[in-house]
Amino acid sequence: MSGQEALAARLRAIARATPWCMQALQAVQQLGLPHCCIGAGAVRTLVWDALHGYAQASALSDVDVAYFDAHDVQARREVELRQRLETLLPGVPWEVCNQARVHLWFEDAFGYVVPPLLSLDDAIASWPEFATAVGIYLQPDGEIGIIAPHGLDELFAMVVRRNPARISLDGYVQRLASKNYAAHWPRVTIIAPEDDGVKHN
Repeated sequence: MSGQEALAARLRAIARATPWCMQALQAVQQLGLPHCCIGAGAVRTLVWDALHGYAQASALSDVDVAYFDAHDVQARREVELRQRLETLLPGVPWEVCNQARVHLWFEDAFGYVVPPLLSLDDAIASWPEFATAVGIYLQPDGEIGIIAPHGLDELFAMVVRRNPARISLDGYVQRLASKNYAAHWPRVTIIAPEDDGVKHN
């Protein structure tokens, strides 16, 4: 078993041992979307809680559901899907985003233009930190599928490092301040932008 395979097995085991995660995965599967996953902060929280040995799951500000549908990029579709999830599994802070329409609102939100994303994998590869550029989903056979374009090393090493694919340096600095990772997960290592070994923009 390779290093990535071993980490993938650990991620699947953590997910299966966490009731909220399995319930959320089952609800998302019922949407019947072909390219869909739970990702980003929900997966990070899932793993880092487990690695810190927390008996009680951390409160989630949201559970990000990412999907890719270039044929319907209307915002109302995201609302419809979120409402379905709220019916399937109430009490979860669902956030639903069609990655095929991110470029339509990104400039208004962040101040600069980005090109359209090409697929769900392409979208996940652009997420702000390498550690959170991970998505999980239930396959038809009940196995847990994993999308991790940059691998799982930094997620399990609990390293926070900027992914320069999309987020600006200023945006990332603001993100670090707002997330305050170390206050909740003290074993996390924060890589300062000036030390991250990537080209800054």
